Amino acid sequence: MEYPSLDVQATGERIRSLRVDRHLRVEDIALFMGFESPNAVYKWQRGECLPTVDNLYALSRLFETTVDDILIPTKGEGESLPLHFFMIL
Repeated sequence: MEYPSLDVQATGERIRSLRVDRHLRVEDIALFMGFESPNAVYKWQRGECLPTVDNLYALSRLFETTVDDILIPTKGEGESLPLHFFMIL
């Protein structure tokens, strides 16, 4: 069994997709999160980094979905890893 990891690029694309589906601007998310600029949101969407656990929780509330729905695991040998491997302890 491989160590589970997240696909940062796909997770960023998922964040963008959820934002667009809800007709939100990047600036709207930055304002909701209390950020001074939208740079962090752009970095998430480009797959440069992942949101912190606190920010993931806030995004899940804003998007009315679960954290599991936002995070995309890397695929190993052609199959997705079960999301229960990504439980936060």
